Amino acid sequence: MSSSEIDILKRALAREKAARKQAEKILEQKSAELYSLTQELQSSNLKLETLIDEKTSELNGVFENIVDAYVVTDLLGNVLKMNDSAIDVLEADLKEEPINLMEIAHPDEYKKIIEKFKELIQNGAVTDLHIKIVTKSNTIKLTHINCSIIYDAAGNPKAAQGIVRDITESKKDQEKLIESENRLSTLILNLENAVLLEDEQRKIVLTNNRFCDFFEIPLSPEQMIGFDCSDAANNAKHLFTAPVAFITRVDEILDKKEMVVGDELLMVNGKILERDFIPIIENGIYQGHLWSYKDVTLNRSYRKSLESQKQKYSSIIANMNLGLVEVDHEDRILMVNNSFCKMSGYEEETLIGNKAANVFLVDENSKVFKTENNNRLKGQSSSYEIEVYNKNKEKRHWLISGAPNYDLKGNLIGSIGIHLDITGLKNLELQKELLLSQLERSNDELHEYAHIVSHDLKSPLRSIYALVNWIKEDNLDKYDAASLKNMSLIEETLEKMEQLIGDVLDYSSLNSTHKDYRRINCDELVKDLIKIIYVPEHISIDVKETLPKINGDSTKINQLFQNLLSNAIKFIDKEKGLIEVSYEDLDTHYLFKIKDNGMGIAPGFHDKIFKIFHALNKNKDSTGIGLSIVKKIVDLHDGKIWLESEVDQGTTFFFTIKK
Repeated sequence: MSSSEIDILKRALAREKAARKQAEKILEQKSAELYSLTQELQSSNLKLETLIDEKTSELNGVFENIVDAYVVTDLLGNVLKMNDSAIDVLEADLKEEPINLMEIAHPDEYKKIIEKFKELIQNGAVTDLHIKIVTKSNTIKLTHINCSIIYDAAGNPKAAQGIVRDITESKKDQEKLIESENRLSTLILNLENAVLLEDEQRKIVLTNNRFCDFFEIPLSPEQMIGFDCSDAANNAKHLFTAPVAFITRVDEILDKKEMVVGDELLMVNGKILERDFIPIIENGIYQGHLWSYKDVTLNRSYRKSLESQKQKYSSIIANMNLGLVEVDHEDRILMVNNSFCKMSGYEEETLIGNKAANVFLVDENSKVFKTENNNRLKGQSSSYEIEVYNKNKEKRHWLISGAPNYDLKGNLIGSIGIHLDITGLKNLELQKELLLSQLERSNDELHEYAHIVSHDLKSPLRSIYALVNWIKEDNLDKYDAASLKNMSLIEETLEKMEQLIGDVLDYSSLNSTHKDYRRINCDELVKDLIKIIYVPEHISIDVKETLPKINGDSTKINQLFQNLLSNAIKFIDKEKGLIEVSYEDLDTHYLFKIKDNGMGIAPGFHDKIFKIFHALNKNKDSTGIGLSIVKKIVDLHDGKIWLESEVDQGTTFFFTIKK
């Protein structure tokens, strides 16, 4: 190291040494000042504690036993003294650790506390201060604080003292109360009833929208608060049909100050209001009253309509030809109408309270009646016939329709029965059965008689035919052409008479009530018929599809198809004849069709051809009975028959047979 560098280093060390000595001197000076300041502060604290002790000793026993929390702090918020109530509120104790109000205040409250401390020092007191604190248990409490400054003898501020109240719960209760009041106010404002609350001076405390609507007031409920109602009745009387009575009644109610319920008011606009008045009395002192108005127009109209309907139906029930009886669980009669009294011969007073079975029934019918009553108790309805005896001991037949009877809550309380006297109908029914029995015997006798007559008529006809034939053969060389022609006409007439007798017998046989129904294969039946009946070579019969199976009398169904097919063959006048047989499957019936291309039938004959002895022409083979037989067979099988036809175009017969 060079000498110059050593010189520089020496000078630097010298300067550092001088600076160090200067710093030590300054440090000694500051230490002395700090010591002096410490001594002064200790002295000040001693004086403050002495001052606090002096002040508290003056109020010895007051703050120690005060119910509210009492706290003394310095001007920096450090707690110097506190009572037991304060320990409970703050959840802290000076004996355990120092307490600073700034440290236990909620973070949201720092700015407010600083501002309030400035206000405290400047004004000497702060009242109604609400501060949230956070205790050791992390419980947030809302406190109410009233505090003031403690001054020394020279009038200098030295400390602060305050009363601290925990208002957390009371604040919650207050908020709930306000919330409840708001809900109640909103509810009242939107009530369907018009509400007016007046104080003892008749000033409006509260009203709602409905009230303003009812009385056509162009103000909101809020604007109505405070209004004097002394002249309100006079202002609103024109809205009512009886304005003077309206005023008089209001004055009467207010004078008596007694509760009124259900006053009815008729308005000019047709509305009907129901008014209630409720006086408000607390501790025997009148505090005001509440008016309530309800629109009952619809209810009144409905009630009047209901009363009208009730009167109408009561009159109908009382005078209808059906007897009405209401009984309880034990069959005791509770109500009867006039018609039932007339039916039974008993007066209403005699029947009420008695058991119906004991009054009207004999032993053989009691079981039926008891069974039906048990069905009512199970909630079942039914109709039944029963024999009864009226007051004159005459046997009558009643048709009863019974149903369970329930109260408004749905409980079964008995039954209601509608009674119809069917004695006359019952007698007619017995007469009908007797007549039917007699008719059946007559039909059987007539059928037997027809067979006998047919046999007795055919026998001489055949004898006459034989005799005419023998005479003709024995005298062929003696008779001229005219005589032979007459003899042939006699033979034809005899043949036609025999055919007519046979057809009449067939027609009368259809009246037999005996039914021998079986399953019939119509397809096989028709195809067999085609083989048996005479079909000329120029005519063809076409069965378009397989015909169905039906239930019926096989002999009559065979006769039905045979007559229709023969009839079609008989009246085909074309060089090439065609008959088509087909069917359709309907819901409950089969529809059969027999179509030909014959001479057709004029519309004027469509209804006549099904009547007996109505023939379209005087053909020697036609008796006018064939289609009558066809219709009768169709009728016996619960069907219908009709036709469609055009002259020279052909005819289609339609008929239905029940499945």
